[in-house]
Amino acid sequence: MGNVGPGSKERIGKKRYNILVMIFITVVINYLDRTNISIAAGALKEELGINAIQMGYIFSAFGWTYSLLQIPGGIVADKVKSRILYPLIMVLWSLATLVQGLVNSFTALLGLRTSIGMFEAPSYPINNLIVTRWFPENERASAIATYTSGQFLGMAFLLPVLTLIQDALGWRGLFIVSGIIGLLWAAVWYFFYRDPQNHKKIGKAELSHIKDGGGLIVTKDKDDTQKFKWSDLANAFKYRKLWGLYIGQFCLGATTIFFLTWFPTYLVEFRGLDFIKSGFYASIPYLAAFFGVLLAGFTSDYLIKKGFTREVARKAPIITGMLLSIAIIGANYTENTTLIIVFLSIAFFGNGLASIAWIFVSLIAPKNNIGLIGGTFNFIGGLSAVVVPIVIGYLVQDGDFSPALFFIGALALLGLISYTFIVGKVERIIPEN
Repeated sequence: MGNVGPGSKERIGKKRYNILVMIFITVVINYLDRTNISIAAGALKEELGINAIQMGYIFSAFGWTYSLLQIPGGIVADKVKSRILYPLIMVLWSLATLVQGLVNSFTALLGLRTSIGMFEAPSYPINNLIVTRWFPENERASAIATYTSGQFLGMAFLLPVLTLIQDALGWRGLFIVSGIIGLLWAAVWYFFYRDPQNHKKIGKAELSHIKDGGGLIVTKDKDDTQKFKWSDLANAFKYRKLWGLYIGQFCLGATTIFFLTWFPTYLVEFRGLDFIKSGFYASIPYLAAFFGVLLAGFTSDYLIKKGFTREVARKAPIITGMLLSIAIIGANYTENTTLIIVFLSIAFFGNGLASIAWIFVSLIAPKNNIGLIGGTFNFIGGLSAVVVPIVIGYLVQDGDFSPALFFIGALALLGLISYTFIVGKVERIIPEN
């Protein structure tokens, strides 16, 4: 890397940003395999004879195993090298995605959706752990915002593409193409990812920048991982501030899950939009969420660098975002397509603002249990993927989506209350045991 002129300091490299790009692409693929079912829903219902309530259970099936396995997934993320674990689970969930294109029954589809949830369970704990290792604290919200934005930007551009793929190849072709993409990326991850201390091309200046800034780097001659203790699991549930995060994440997830599952059906069946046109309309709220999460991450880190407290810098985007998410209810009071998309875009923009909540896991969790706390955080949040699609299925069975939007708005209000009144001072928990 070399010095820049006599007596100057070595330049800080940017290898951590290459890693961030890899996580970003992985998140895009992750959400592609979660949400392609929403594009295929109409054709599935017609060809397999599935009703709205059954479709709700199919949408929910991913969340059953995904949420239940978050804590085990977090524990595994702490103990197994990310270079090995991530491509392994990627291969497994991609195969399950591909096989969805071959099924002919409600039961088989339900089983495959649960298997995708099972294999994707460790993914976000791994993402958070990698960013905690690769980025100093004052860059971490931006990093989390960047990879989280992958779920929104990816779907903003992929929804129209997926709609066109299904139009050309059918819903079966849609699942097969999605699975192949994941299999190819798993190979790329295995060959190119390394933790910072094992990365051959990282410079000493960048390694010191990460470590001195609070990045959790394990030295080459010492492995800081510790054996799992049941007291670690108890610590995940005994602190009030963690419960504030968990409740907030559940409420945040409710809005996200609506857009990942029922949203295209809402546009086509309730609002009467053309199938192809709905794919393009559906991309607009995702773009809004993309800008929201990036704005939140970079603004939060900027405020930290300007000397604002963690409470202000980290909480302000999330509380503002939850407040804006309540705007989803406004879509119930207009028949104008443009205004409907505006209300939904404001709500999803707010959801994007609040999506940097993972920063609290990296800042508050005991340093040896970041994966475990991340898993617990995502477990509670993932329960929204279990509950919300089924509840909406029952609420809309007579064809009226208005109660569903009221339901989502009410949960956003609960999330606002949780982050405002339950989450206390932002500081790392040091367990007593």
